[in-house]
Amino acid sequence: MKVKVLSRNPDEYLRETKRDIHKIPRNFDPALHPFQAAREYTKALNAVKLERVFAKPFIGNLEGHKDAVSCMCKHPSQLSTLLSGAYDGEVRTWNLGLGTCTSSFLAHDGIVRGITYVPDGKHFITLGDDKTIKTWDAVSAGGDEEPTNTIVSKTVLTGITHHRAKPVFVTCGEGICQMWEDTRNEPLRTFKWGVDSLLDVKFNPVQKNLLASCASDRSIIVYDTRETGPLSRIVMKLRSNKLSWNPMEAFIFTCASEDYNLYTYDMRKLKTPVNVHMDHVEAVIDVDYSPTGKEFVSGSYDKSIRIFEVNKGHSREVYHTRRMHRLTCVAWSLDNKYVISGSDEMNLRVWKAKASEKLGILRARERNALLLNDTLKEKYAAHPEIRRIARHRQVPKHIYNARAELRTIREKGRRKEANKRRHSKKGTVPFVSERQKNVVGQDS
Repeated sequence: MKVKVLSRNPDEYLRETKRDIHKIPRNFDPALHPFQAAREYTKALNAVKLERVFAKPFIGNLEGHKDAVSCMCKHPSQLSTLLSGAYDGEVRTWNLGLGTCTSSFLAHDGIVRGITYVPDGKHFITLGDDKTIKTWDAVSAGGDEEPTNTIVSKTVLTGITHHRAKPVFVTCGEGICQMWEDTRNEPLRTFKWGVDSLLDVKFNPVQKNLLASCASDRSIIVYDTRETGPLSRIVMKLRSNKLSWNPMEAFIFTCASEDYNLYTYDMRKLKTPVNVHMDHVEAVIDVDYSPTGKEFVSGSYDKSIRIFEVNKGHSREVYHTRRMHRLTCVAWSLDNKYVISGSDEMNLRVWKAKASEKLGILRARERNALLLNDTLKEKYAAHPEIRRIARHRQVPKHIYNARAELRTIREKGRRKEANKRRHSKKGTVPFVSERQKNVVGQDS
């Protein structure tokens, strides 16, 4: 048997004196360069610095509302058309490409609580505090036009969602979910589960018979329109304000909670959330998924917009301006390029989904250079300097201070729990993960 021993000659890599230059091992492969890694690292560092230099996400604002914006709705097939409702009952249609309002009219007496397009895009439905559900012609809406249909509800309504294919929509409000047909003025079905009031309801974009709603008793309820009653319910520590389904994975949804966090759930296992997204410092008001299903945008009372990746607990981007007040609604455009936000100082704002992305037509050389930079940033993302520059964001002073305070509170809670466990009998104080802490109970 032959045994080969790895050995090397110290003369090839050691210096005789410390004044000698370092000996660099020579690579005889002409395709590889001895300084390739160093050059790539420098290019990645420059790329991530330039990304922060050119990060200018704000595109423009849409002015015209005379009161705070309460809700928004995207057109199902036209990228440039957007609907918005306000607290004074006014509804406006916007052309995002031109940045102008194409029509405006008074739809309700009081706040416009919900607005949704019919799937063909020719009509839209609004509901308000005056307990009415009105259907409007999207082409001729505005001016002296009257609604094509008006339904008077017996209860206060807070949310609306339309079926993806059928002429059916669902409203939620005072303790019940009601299913309506476009041609009838009486509800087809009524769903109850002994709650005070429902705040939001959404149809699943893929599993068309599934509904999910947020209730005022801190619960999230899942319905199946083919069944007589609800499917399941989970109760959380604090109330959820809005929820949004993942358009690519039909069993995933994310809810915006009053405890400053967002929770992503798998409908097949509601006992614990899949992920907890924590960066906001005040109640999260609205959430909306990107069409790719990989990211979502959230708006909060802390006057900031954050973009989260689905599988990560912290935001990759935060948007804020000095004039923007508390967020009331957010939406992600259907071409995955823009984010629209509405706030209570009467303005709609349009942002880039990728802060440093160049708008307009790219030449082949520019596109190839950007792809190379993205690849290098991904390859060297774990290096401390590159990670520090990529993560660095400027935030307002009130958010910075609130985050520090919340961090102290969380650390104190963890320390207290660890001390309890350390000084108690083994097994009497079980370890509870951050995800399990937020779900109080589950019914089915």
